[in-house]
Amino acid sequence: MSSDPRRRAQPPPPPPPPPAAATPETIPPITTLDGTTDEREIQSPPNGSTHPQQQQPPIVEPTPTESTPYTLKFCTVCASNNNRSMEAHLRLTTTTPPYPTISFGTGSLVRLPGPSISQPNVYNFNTTSYSSMYDELAGKDQRLYRANGILPMLERNKGVKWGPERWQDWRVGVPRVGRRSPAAVLQEQEGQGQGQGQGGPVQYHTTAKTEAEFKDDAGYAGTEAGTVDIVITCEERCWDAVVDDLLTRGSPLNRPVHVFNVDIKDNHEEALVGGKAILELADELNAAARRERDVWVSGGGEESGFDGGVQGAREGFDERVPEILAGWQERWPGLPALWTLAWF
Repeated sequence: MSSDPRRRAQPPPPPPPPPAAATPETIPPITTLDGTTDEREIQSPPNGSTHPQQQQPPIVEPTPTESTPYTLKFCTVCASNNNRSMEAHLRLTTTTPPYPTISFGTGSLVRLPGPSISQPNVYNFNTTSYSSMYDELAGKDQRLYRANGILPMLERNKGVKWGPERWQDWRVGVPRVGRRSPAAVLQEQEGQGQGQGQGGPVQYHTTAKTEAEFKDDAGYAGTEAGTVDIVITCEERCWDAVVDDLLTRGSPLNRPVHVFNVDIKDNHEEALVGGKAILELADELNAAARRERDVWVSGGGEESGFDGGVQGAREGFDERVPEILAGWQERWPGLPALWTLAWF
């Protein structure tokens, strides 16, 4: 009988196994709950120490890096900063993730089609908004300018940025923050013009915002410093104007910039096709830049060095650009391309 009580005393050891069996029961909720359950498990390292370690990585920082990946900064250029460059600007800023983008024209004045070839509608760069252009042309002949696509184009442009800007007037490296030039705002406050209504000439006031700010432009985030990595023009004469202007400036920032030309006919249909092609080129360039940036950082380089284009940081990317452009050109033979490496 004495041995029996000893055997009966052995049941106490079974209680320890139940806690061990209880730990797997707490493991399933770990994978489905948030940080509160994770904290409780970290406080009990003896049994569940391996599980929290496996669940912490997804909670740490992979998602933020994926949500804010590195992106190149782009600039699109055409003659009047209305059709081709604005379609490309729109495409680049509505993709996911959007590209930091600014856009310009290289002409001396903004010229839009009028009632005849000899009667274009002419506006100044930098001080005329797309909204004021729209109001003026709608007042002149709404049927004409809607039929030829000018009013729909200006409607699109109003949703992208305030107004056309001239490349030659761009002060590279000057922060694009705050309000635009006082002259532009003043014109919007006081601007008046003549429009043709049913009862004859009528006065109209411009409807553009009187407090235009750079931050309202599509693709503004990332362009605050006033520099870009890639310039894409839409006509060879615009490419020539950009390259000549960069040479004239003398590279005060010593910052590399790739200048491409994608030759696009100046009509609405070709602008749509060209915008798609430019976005494809931008995606390929950006993917290559990300890979070369990772190589630079893994070799001990600073991320800021690659982002700022310090000497040697972008050699790998620069060497890959011609190959990328050649592959892109094979897929888009109807859009002749040019390329050069220049400096700001």
